[in-house]
Amino acid sequence: MSELLPVAEAQARLFAANPPVATEVLPITEAIGRWIAAPILAERTQPAHDLSAMDGYALRWADMPGPWRVIGESAAGRPFPGVVRDGEAVRIFTGAAMPDGADTVLVQEEAERDGERLILDGAGPPRKAANVRHKGLDFSKGDPLVAAGDRLTAARIAVAATGGARNVTVRRRIRVAIAATGDELIEPGSGTSPDALPESNRLLLRALLADVPAEIIDLGILPDQQDVLTKAFATVDADLLVTTGGASVGDHDLVRPALLAAGASIDFWRVALRPGKPLMAGRRGDLAVLGLPGNPVSAFVTTLLFVKPLVAHLAGAHRPLPTTTRAILGEALPANGPRTDYMRAELRDGRAFVATIQDSSMLLTLARAGCLIVRAPHDPARECGESAEIFMIG
Repeated sequence: MSELLPVAEAQARLFAANPPVATEVLPITEAIGRWIAAPILAERTQPAHDLSAMDGYALRWADMPGPWRVIGESAAGRPFPGVVRDGEAVRIFTGAAMPDGADTVLVQEEAERDGERLILDGAGPPRKAANVRHKGLDFSKGDPLVAAGDRLTAARIAVAATGGARNVTVRRRIRVAIAATGDELIEPGSGTSPDALPESNRLLLRALLADVPAEIIDLGILPDQQDVLTKAFATVDADLLVTTGGASVGDHDLVRPALLAAGASIDFWRVALRPGKPLMAGRRGDLAVLGLPGNPVSAFVTTLLFVKPLVAHLAGAHRPLPTTTRAILGEALPANGPRTDYMRAELRDGRAFVATIQDSSMLLTLARAGCLIVRAPHDPARECGESAEIFMIG
């Protein structure tokens, strides 16, 4: 394949070739962060009764402007058992059920009480049904709460639990095997020498995948030996194999021939992006394969654009791609070339300033960056103060 694939086309082909994994049913308490495979419907109405939204007194609006006689109390979980009739009021607290007969809450700051006698405190009568949360204000039994393909975020798992959900259908965890390749690499923390490079891409991948439902299988550092690579790739038991390094076509880039020898097929291996052009995608049976460049910034960008979205897609996400936002450029940018460019930039006082050197081996500029500025192919020159599309990464 000689032509470079546009990023969006490469992502679409990747998703089309790799269907989501099987489902499982979990207690809702164990499903945090999973993508839902079947809609969650409300099994109850919330609130189940008319409730008070304030501390005060429940009464009949028709009895305005009072006075009233206080006949009891209603607290959350301990409702008043009787009925409010003409000229009567019930002391009520936030979240408590409205007594039968009452339709309005007079907040305590607007009331004056002397024993059982209650009067307005000069603030004027409230509107009818003031400070009342009516039955079903949030949702009613049978309402959809979480759609299939949505992730159980904090808010969604809270609404599902409040709606009475006990067990939910989700996609199982994605098993991701990670391997780094290169004779120059050593394990991080094992010492340094002029001819050795501490390997960082596996840690980078683990960090980027830490917030998705993935089980990481670390294959370690593999040498630049085709037979060793082939054996390792042929025996991987996972949903996704991610390699870093050796994905190009140089004499020591052995990942592609090793994958082919292990029975894999390659769909594409050159994408029109910078950094990260030598990105390889394929399959070996049910195993999805992504070969990333060895340069750490290239590995970061391709993980953000391909690895993490593919994990989300396999896990059932209906919106697996990362979202962008906008920022104001703090400096002018020259016209872009034929590839989509992802430029490291710092955010200062609400403006994006591009790192002076964008070499894909430079991790310090990545560590200092708060965002990646996205430049479309052949994007014209941009002036300081213009708006730009960005990925937040800080």
